[in-house]
Amino acid sequence: MTAFRIFLATIFVVTSVYTAPVIANHGMGFLPVAFDDIAKMGWPGQFDDLDFTFMLALSALWVSWRHQFSGAGLALGLLALVGGATFLSVYLFIVAGQSKGNVKELLLGKARA
Repeated sequence: MTAFRIFLATIFVVTSVYTAPVIANHGMGFLPVAFDDIAKMGWPGQFDDLDFTFMLALSALWVSWRHQFSGAGLALGLLALVGGATFLSVYLFIVAGQSKGNVKELLLGKARA
């Protein structure tokens, strides 16, 4: 579990370090760029935007489900949808620590484990 948590911390640091100059240079207006790429029906739109959006949606659904679609679970799911790998790395880092190495609890949540 320690190696996994190190991996999660690395994801958080790398995405944060990469995102900061992108926002500084291009602003927060990523949605028009993403939708434009999707509309062009090319590989950047397919992989970088459409496929990634579905991965974010699956992440959000899993986080919400893990919390039994409670109010907090839905809020965390929304954060997963918009926060991407940066949010999910922090979320998994925290719940991996809380589960104390119990992978079943990590994946299913405490109530289902």
